[in-house]
Amino acid sequence: MKRIMLFVMTNLAVVLVLGVVANVLGVNRYLTANGLNLGALLGFALIMGFGGAIISLLMSKPMAKWSAGVHIIEQPRNQDEAWILETVRKFADKAGIGMPEVGIFEGDPNAFATGAFRDSALVAVSTGLLRNMTKDEVEAVIGHEVAHIANGDMVTMTLIQGVMNTFVVFLSRVIGYAVDSFLRKGDDERSGPGMGYFVTTIVLDLVLGFLAAIIVAWFSRQREFRADAGAAQLMGRKQPMINALARLGGLHSGELPKSVAAFGIAGGMGQLFSTHPPIEARINALQAL
Repeated sequence: MKRIMLFVMTNLAVVLVLGVVANVLGVNRYLTANGLNLGALLGFALIMGFGGAIISLLMSKPMAKWSAGVHIIEQPRNQDEAWILETVRKFADKAGIGMPEVGIFEGDPNAFATGAFRDSALVAVSTGLLRNMTKDEVEAVIGHEVAHIANGDMVTMTLIQGVMNTFVVFLSRVIGYAVDSFLRKGDDERSGPGMGYFVTTIVLDLVLGFLAAIIVAWFSRQREFRADAGAAQLMGRKQPMINALARLGGLHSGELPKSVAAFGIAGGMGQLFSTHPPIEARINALQAL
């Protein structure tokens, strides 16, 4: 419940901030007496499309810490924490990135990486992962998360999401205006958009939003294959990553906060909206390396 409330409140705050910015810049006044101002609409679409994605990226690390209850390892309290810290340090050096923050959170087997910058990211693993996997397998999972950071996946996914959001906002309003103009053709007393504009825009926001989500999820699945291969490269062998995936296929993977779910190690069923490919497909891709 805490995660859901946090997700809703954060998104409401982001929408409010973006609305204020759009109003200050004047780009929310794209509907004029003379018709649709495409320049202002494009500015509005860019702010709403990229603004939310970028703010979410910048907030991703503190939000993940709070929502997942991540304990940051500063001074290791035991051998496990010391080993995790050293493993992340070893892979970060090998991948050529700055040392990420390292943390542990309570939950079923999973792990994630997040953060807006390659040299100040966060890698977190769950207690369930440590309990249910061998050290080689946990090491492979950590390598997978470090590979996400080294590949710049957080920024890449933010840019893709921003582009998709921008197209959705822009196209829905252009088409909505065209539909409304057609429906009110010959109406000399019209002032401003009619019901056709609002209904069409709402429907297209939903329909195009679903299509955009499918495209974003496809890119996310390709990124998972690269991170798996990156883990194999960091370890110098692919079998531990294969073993980790096979074990995850038989375990209940923990639920992650919405802001970092796409960067976890385990995921969906290979459907259109899944951010992760099926485990079997990932294992096959590794075996084919």
